[in-house]
Amino acid sequence: MSAGGPHPQEPHGSNIGDKLNWLRAGVLGANDGIVSTAGVVLGVAGATAESSALLVAGVAGAVAGAMSMAAGEYVSVSTQRDSEEALLALERRELREDPEEELAELTGLYVERGLDPDLAQQVAEQLTAKDALAAHAEVELGLDPEALTSPWKAALASMAAFTLGALLPLLTILLVGADLRVPVTVAAVIVALACTGWISARLGYGSVKRAVVRNVFGGALAMAVTHGIGLLIGTQV
Repeated sequence: MSAGGPHPQEPHGSNIGDKLNWLRAGVLGANDGIVSTAGVVLGVAGATAESSALLVAGVAGAVAGAMSMAAGEYVSVSTQRDSEEALLALERRELREDPEEELAELTGLYVERGLDPDLAQQVAEQLTAKDALAAHAEVELGLDPEALTSPWKAALASMAAFTLGALLPLLTILLVGADLRVPVTVAAVIVALACTGWISARLGYGSVKRAVVRNVFGGALAMAVTHGIGLLIGTQV
């Protein structure tokens, strides 16, 4: 690799922000699916050993959680997209009403980034001639007008990720014998959370240790609390 080439682990490309948004939604959905469904089934397991009760509670929790994740992600991304579209509409109006002022503004922004004034002027003129809105949106707003996040895609991705995560504790606790279902489910969930933490850190260029510890600790705490509540309620009824 040449001295000026990019490091293989460094993020490059104009879509890195979009990639991280999808990563955030996917990891959040999977983690919520694993932890919340594990909490539900382990809580019920603390109160009863009936497989039918575990199945009903687990499926209900998984479906409700997946729908909640989808709705929440749709609202969140829709709000973000509305703001982005409003900013782009404002930029279009400014370009239409005062193109010379906008060109001077774009030139100044490139000068602030370190370009020589003459070179900044040439770059601004060439990019404006090619696609004025795209040039201004990238530098001023950090947006790509052609790559705004779709609320529906984000909602479906979150719902799918949640459902996949929820299947692990649900299937584990249903398929394992009554004597071992709780410890085996706990172990499976901890391994799964460690994996999602590792994946999120690797793809997001973050600290692997911090992500894994954060995921595992949060999940273990949730399972301990819900199972304890199930045991307490089970002794009272």
